[in-house]
Amino acid sequence: MTHRSSFARVIITTILLAPTTSCAVSNESDFDAQAAVDEWVAMWNSYDLDLVDELFVTDANVSYLSSEREGAIIGIDAVREHHAGFGFVSGGEPPEATLWMEDVEVTTPGGIAVVTGTWYFRRGADATGELQRGPVTFVYVPSDDGYRIAHAHFADY
Repeated sequence: MTHRSSFARVIITTILLAPTTSCAVSNESDFDAQAAVDEWVAMWNSYDLDLVDELFVTDANVSYLSSEREGAIIGIDAVREHHAGFGFVSGGEPPEATLWMEDVEVTTPGGIAVVTGTWYFRRGADATGELQRGPVTFVYVPSDDGYRIAHAHFADY
């Protein structure tokens, strides 16, 4: 079994076997789903590559499935590179697109937080371009400085 598949198996097993609660914001943990979503949206709307390291687990175990390419993106270096491919730079720059998230739900199985919702993205500085949207799942794990994204999965509708 590869390191990648064992990591995925641990995440899936944890999600499936742990008791869950579902609500807009969980009251059973110190995880603040709205703040987490707001931080991720701010990262995208600023194109600040430095924020990737503040939001994601910064080791070889972080994983990301993008709606923009096939295959898993594994490790923080690959996650940084993926965001750089979208135009993210250190310190950020004014984006020529707008991103937001709606229909946010959170479950808190076994000490992790699973956030689901619908992402919306519109290109163009005046936000009049074609609307893209799709489902997203984030798996947050506790760290020394709060919760961080250990896995993200994006798809298109």
